[in-house]
Amino acid sequence: MISLSRRHAKSPAILILIFALTLGQIAAPAQALAGLFGDFTLKDEKELGKKYYTLIKATYPIVEDPEIVRYIKDVVNRVAETLPPQPFPVTTTVVRNNAINAFATPGGYVYVFTGLITEFENEAELAGVIAHELAHVTQRHVAKRIAQQQVTSLGMLAGVLAGMLIGQASGGDSGRAASQALIIGSMAGAQSSMLNYSRIDEREADQVGMNYLLEAGYPPTGMMDGFKKIRRKQYLSGRSIPAYLSTHPAVDERIGYLEDRIAGLSTDIKARTETENRFQRIKTLALARYTDIDGALSTFRTGTGNPALDFMGTGIILSRQNNIPEAAQAFDSALRLAPNDPLILRETGRFHYLQGDVSKAASYLTKAMLLNSDDLMALFFMARLQADKGEINRAVGYYNRILETLPEDPEVHFYLGRTMGRSGNDFDGHLHLAYWGIYSLNKKKAIFHKEKVQALAETEEQKAAFETLTKIFDERDEFWKEMGKGKKK
Repeated sequence: MISLSRRHAKSPAILILIFALTLGQIAAPAQALAGLFGDFTLKDEKELGKKYYTLIKATYPIVEDPEIVRYIKDVVNRVAETLPPQPFPVTTTVVRNNAINAFATPGGYVYVFTGLITEFENEAELAGVIAHELAHVTQRHVAKRIAQQQVTSLGMLAGVLAGMLIGQASGGDSGRAASQALIIGSMAGAQSSMLNYSRIDEREADQVGMNYLLEAGYPPTGMMDGFKKIRRKQYLSGRSIPAYLSTHPAVDERIGYLEDRIAGLSTDIKARTETENRFQRIKTLALARYTDIDGALSTFRTGTGNPALDFMGTGIILSRQNNIPEAAQAFDSALRLAPNDPLILRETGRFHYLQGDVSKAASYLTKAMLLNSDDLMALFFMARLQADKGEINRAVGYYNRILETLPEDPEVHFYLGRTMGRSGNDFDGHLHLAYWGIYSLNKKKAIFHKEKVQALAETEEQKAAFETLTKIFDERDEFWKEMGKGKKK
């Protein structure tokens, strides 16, 4: 679960080309996109959003840590509950990428980059960026520009949308320039003005997003402080400002009118505060697992204000460095300060399991699960412990429980497949190993185990399971084939 070996994302330019070519295969007549709110139907929007979602899943490393995923979903849902009625449910994905970014696409899909967690100081700042992006969706800014530019097919729309959104994801002008060059070169008729939201759109997203932020109960300074922090980090590091701040109106002007609006709010709203304990716990995990080792280690050793979490983060990083003795000492120090913290217990149990100390691992993981029955990471390592002991049925039950919440977690499918295989259930063993291949982006392994599943399918239930597997494989294979073409050029 939560593999740290997922490969790096493709470049934004390659992603745009893949997306444009793939959706170009299902191009619609010009008339189908002519209307702003009419003929560009909800079905078209749903199809476009699902294709983009599959593209992201097929090319970007996705965070599956249930603690992080659940937290981000809770923040997104808290803001989304304030939106006017929407035609699609919100689907949240956490992308492992250090860009300070989030974006939303047609069909109700929201993508949050881990850089937003590691670079911000509190939840209100995170929620401010999410509210801004959701406002672009509710105000139909993408749909408006589709109509204004007279996009003539879903293929062209795919190229334009991918250029705009992945240009944002790259976090800067160079990424946007690469996106723009490829779009213009490969999608005749797509206009460069489509790659950025207009001045009016950005102002509206700021103001409407602020409404959502306030209605969700967050401190009003969240969005403004987030913008300030991004600007300050850009000045200090030389990194480009992400697209939602680099477009017009200028960031200083935007901060200015947000300050003016906040000044006019009632005293009780301006006095709002937010408990940051959960945010800091998630930030500790993200810093320790997904960022530069030296920088994160320096942060924890300097101190973040929570010594127990600092020791836990230090232990995770030292274990990444394979400095096992010092990592063990760090986890022990964390437990001395917070002996009943379920997150620290889980991470300590995880560490000892991976070091082969099954007895210690079982003790810490059991206590973590008793204190937090929803901790799927603890459940995952308990499942592995049970499988090691030969308690197959119990292990399988734990794995299946995790998959109810994280159906695309590659490591869960991998270990469940191995457990099934060792128990003599070859069909289910190869079935889950095929899903492991798909979700870990290993096409060769996916094909190998898929063929085994096909050969072993005898009952109607098994044949139906193979059909479902084939459908999911084919969705990913669209993009894998286009990636292969791109490499040959």
